Amino acid sequence: MNPLDELTVTRASLDDWHHVAEWAADEGWNPGSGDPACFHPTDPAGFFLGRIDGRPVSALSIVTYSPSYAFLGYYLVHPGHRRKGLGLATWRAAFPHAGDRTVGLDAVPEQRATYERSGFVAAHDTIRYTGRPERNGAPVAAGVVPVTPAHADGIAAYDRECFPADRRAFLTRWLGAPGHTAYVSVRDGAITGYGVIRPSRGGRRIGPLFADTPSDAEALFDALTATVGADEEVCVDVPEPHAEGHALLKGRGLKASSHTVRMYTGPVREVRADRGYGVTSLELG
Repeated sequence: MNPLDELTVTRASLDDWHHVAEWAADEGWNPGSGDPACFHPTDPAGFFLGRIDGRPVSALSIVTYSPSYAFLGYYLVHPGHRRKGLGLATWRAAFPHAGDRTVGLDAVPEQRATYERSGFVAAHDTIRYTGRPERNGAPVAAGVVPVTPAHADGIAAYDRECFPADRRAFLTRWLGAPGHTAYVSVRDGAITGYGVIRPSRGGRRIGPLFADTPSDAEALFDALTATVGADEEVCVDVPEPHAEGHALLKGRGLKASSHTVRMYTGPVREVRADRGYGVTSLELG
């Protein structure tokens, strides 16, 4: 029987998505351990799972962040079911969820042409840096402090200038999730950056890392990585145009290990790209 005739695509629960995250980890994507619990409530209707005989075989998320912006990720087919058209069938079932929103994604380079045929246009590369961060031995910089609930409004406002949509509810979960450590930089009473580090299968991931200046970003990076064990690796995804971000990570001993291509189907709200030293998640924006 044609497997396409047996495929059913439905919305995925949070429990379902924990299995999909394991698929992604097996592919080497290294998602954060708690990412599903933070992202799924953002748009519970935006996570899709394909099944054959009740068994998961394919997945795709298309999270709607606002009336004008959505982000696509976790486009996966289980290794035992590839090259049968199941991924494309899942895409066709899920993509209408985006409506007329601009959709963003981070593509592996070998799939860039595939997405271009679906109307996506490349904006820039994103470079993944990985390694054991070198310690500078300095104490946490003045003004860099752990995030508390008192910072919530300020961080949400700061984040709105760095991301194409308001994601206050998501940030509430992200900043306080189990295993997450978050720091904020404050100067003269104003927020000048914030960052989060979280556990993953392959060590720790930093994201986002947003900051006004290179010195703010350095201070945040050093505070975040002070929590990392000497044998743990750190992973950060930096937009390719951000020269200061690359210089920071190279200066702390991390090396470029892979890259993806950020693509969009249309225009996105202008953001403060100069603040983007590290994206939140390649899978979910």
